[in-house]
Amino acid sequence: MKIGIIQQHNTADRKDNIQRLSDKVRKLATQGAELIVLQELHNSLYFCQVENVDSFELAEPIPGPSTEHFCTLAKECGVVIVTSLFERRAAGLYHNTAVVIDSNGTIAGKYRKMHIPDDPAYYEKFYFTPGDIGFQPIDTSVGRLGVMVCWDQWYPEGARLMALQGADLLIYPTAIGYESSDSKEEQERQREAWTTVQRGHAVANGLPVVAVNRVGHEPDPSSQTNGIQFWGSSFIAGPQGEMLYLAPNDEEAEAVIDVDLNHSEQVRRWWPFLRDRRIDYYPDITKRFID
Repeated sequence: MKIGIIQQHNTADRKDNIQRLSDKVRKLATQGAELIVLQELHNSLYFCQVENVDSFELAEPIPGPSTEHFCTLAKECGVVIVTSLFERRAAGLYHNTAVVIDSNGTIAGKYRKMHIPDDPAYYEKFYFTPGDIGFQPIDTSVGRLGVMVCWDQWYPEGARLMALQGADLLIYPTAIGYESSDSKEEQERQREAWTTVQRGHAVANGLPVVAVNRVGHEPDPSSQTNGIQFWGSSFIAGPQGEMLYLAPNDEEAEAVIDVDLNHSEQVRRWWPFLRDRRIDYYPDITKRFID
């Protein structure tokens, strides 16, 4: 499968953000991309740096204006697109939702972010209700996609559940960056941990992983912090955790990477982790903590 990724620096101009994404989708399609993955909440600035009720105006229904736009674009280019949108489900009920659009311009499915962070500059619990769809892979014309969103990427359980339901690869639209008060050494440790844990999901499940992050600085509207420097570093790892592509950490990037999905079959024959799981001894995994 030829997978396209778009790592973009967003501004306050939503129309320009969407136009630049659309132009890049068209460019990657001409380069042979069959699947194109966009970053988390790609239409706007990352508004979760502050708690502001006016930001709910950014939300929209699904189907809605953004899905209409990207459905038209997917059909025009003949590609599958993984989007990431601020979903207005009902008054007072909002989700951080990935929508997968098939190459014929129809919505193949959606995933509502399950793990919601609440940290300084990442006040997502103020905006997003935890997902209630579960970890369900989405069938498309290019394969079965295990789509999750950002904070989900730190949890092995979600990746495993996607793999157990036949996902062909794991996909994580992302928005994560540096805290300016941390030392350079600490910032590097965090970025490396982010990459390492996802490569671990690839190894443990014998599946490729696609992670697409934002890049560039976005200011804090409240001026209480120095804003977020998103660390980019979007990547694709193979089923043994091997790095197939790594984007820079400080500039925009788009690329098409050829990923051999058949390699996952061979890796799972060599390392049959699914075969050797002791599922009869895992019931405590559903507990919060074992005292």
